[in-house]
Amino acid sequence: MSKGIQILALTGLRFDANLGILEHEKNAPQPIQVDAELNLGTQPLEPRDDDIRHVLDYRKVRRIIIDECTAQHVNLLESLIGKLAQRLMQLPGVVGVRVRIAKLQIFDDCEVAIRVETGAW
Repeated sequence: MSKGIQILALTGLRFDANLGILEHEKNAPQPIQVDAELNLGTQPLEPRDDDIRHVLDYRKVRRIIIDECTAQHVNLLESLIGKLAQRLMQLPGVVGVRVRIAKLQIFDDCEVAIRVETGAW
């Protein structure tokens, strides 16, 4: 059976999160964008069958990202991305995680983003 390294990617996931130290950030949620890549390691090129229960369900990954980022107010982007990366590494079969979180409206002239990579790549 042929195999290859499988990476699940969710890109452009946008929602509001309670994040930041500025006064207006503490008073209302801020729009963020999350991009995530999950390294699932070596997998068969085709699953053993066409059943969602035998693969990592990306709907659950999306839900985890949103839930982790909206659970409570976090001051630092660094704290939020670290918490999210740790949670995604706990998913079954995940051997590496890359996450990028961008604060979309922190400044009028740019967005601010941070990226973290952990595990095997």
